[in-house]
Amino acid sequence: MDQPQRIGRYSLVRRVGAGGFATVWLARDEELDADVAVKILSDNWIDEDDVRRRFLAEGRFLRRVDSPHVVGVHDVGETEDGRPYLVLTYADGGSLADRIKAGPLEIADVVDIVTQVGAGLKQLHARGVLHRDVKPANVLFRTDESGQRAMLGDLGLGKSLETVSQLTMPGGTPAYVAPEQVMGDRLDHRADLYSLGAVAYASFTGQAPHGLISLGAVMRIESPPPSMSTLREDVPDAIDAVVRRALEPDRDKRWPDLDSFLDALQEAHKTGKIPAGLVPAEVLPVPAGPGGVDQETALSAANAPTVTPGGSAGSVDATTAPAALLATPAPKRSARAWVITAVLALILAAGGGYGGYRLVMSQPVTVGTGTVSVEVPRSWDQKSTNDATALLVTTDTSHWQSDSKVPGVYVETLTGASAVTLPKAGKTPADCKSTGQDSADNQITFYYECTDLATQTKSTVGERYKVALPGTTLLRAQARSSDRQEVADVLDSATFIK
Repeated sequence: MDQPQRIGRYSLVRRVGAGGFATVWLARDEELDADVAVKILSDNWIDEDDVRRRFLAEGRFLRRVDSPHVVGVHDVGETEDGRPYLVLTYADGGSLADRIKAGPLEIADVVDIVTQVGAGLKQLHARGVLHRDVKPANVLFRTDESGQRAMLGDLGLGKSLETVSQLTMPGGTPAYVAPEQVMGDRLDHRADLYSLGAVAYASFTGQAPHGLISLGAVMRIESPPPSMSTLREDVPDAIDAVVRRALEPDRDKRWPDLDSFLDALQEAHKTGKIPAGLVPAEVLPVPAGPGGVDQETALSAANAPTVTPGGSAGSVDATTAPAALLATPAPKRSARAWVITAVLALILAAGGGYGGYRLVMSQPVTVGTGTVSVEVPRSWDQKSTNDATALLVTTDTSHWQSDSKVPGVYVETLTGASAVTLPKAGKTPADCKSTGQDSADNQITFYYECTDLATQTKSTVGERYKVALPGTTLLRAQARSSDRQEVADVLDSATFIK
């Protein structure tokens, strides 16, 4: 869409983010001489009452909390065409997802960020709100007199604790969501605690605890992820044990509350020890081998069988027990949880495979095969086809090839002679013109502007080649949308996972 000049009294400067439900703009409040963020419901959802209610509920949840570590709501209004908007605290320092993508974070910085986000979560919980979508993309940074502070934003999936005491529909971002949330079980604060643990894991290691997985795969998680030291050798063992306890699939085995988790994390960072009495009765040793491994090995470790636990409780000292990790027997699931799982399976089947995901998944949604994975907007409706090495997700699978108006993404792996080197130029699609290319380490992206001759509708096509396994495998992703930033975001999320 074209950039409007103003929304209410706010002068729009530039767009800073977009998703399936809303667009976020950097704006200027000229009366107060301040930068703000304006979040506007996307025009394709204007007639969806449920989405509209959720959008406004986010503003109400944020208004309940007055915390420096939760994004503030300063105003609410409606555009001339009837779309609601929220005026929010502007995060000039970007997101935690940006920082993780840029490279390893310092151990002390991660502890500080997780502590700040935890403080924001505690404020939400104290006012009767669960976040339900804590992830790096929703941890934002704002510069103030003390430096940059972390803030928790995007309560699009937020729920009142009164509401979540009942059965809820599954939802959340698969890589960071607690298993009980996927199963639609009754939720409490430990669901957000799990997600905060997953954010900590990703911040320390650079990747999500169990990789990019589907909601269905979350249901099958039976143990915490591999030791963080298998991905980054300088992560202290005490910190590793604290974080992995937060990631217990069985919530009764997690830290009992956020204070316990955050206090243990601080103690582990300062002393190298986990406080006595806060460690489960069972620990198991780290498998022998070097501390650092490549991503492929790490992902294989995530799927390795669970080792039979053994050990003792008490205070774990990193100098005397350098390989202490939390053991996790398979979580006990209630009969109701299994019924919900079966119902979810029926929903997915009724929706036509991945088409059913639109009923139960938040935006963006991770869709994957055994080899590739990609995040897509919910507005694409999750119609997909796939095999072992390729995946197509689009609003219209039958016309993806022939109709340049149809948004979607195709991801595949290339092997053999075609995968030895990155291409120097892409093949320009019909009725399109090249608009440039971007190069980075081990990847190249080509962009095209395409025009539907019958309707003169314009769209952007992006095609990315990325080295998956040097010399043997390339990842190829082609995305199309009327929104160029959406194309870039989808390409960024395309991942080789096996």
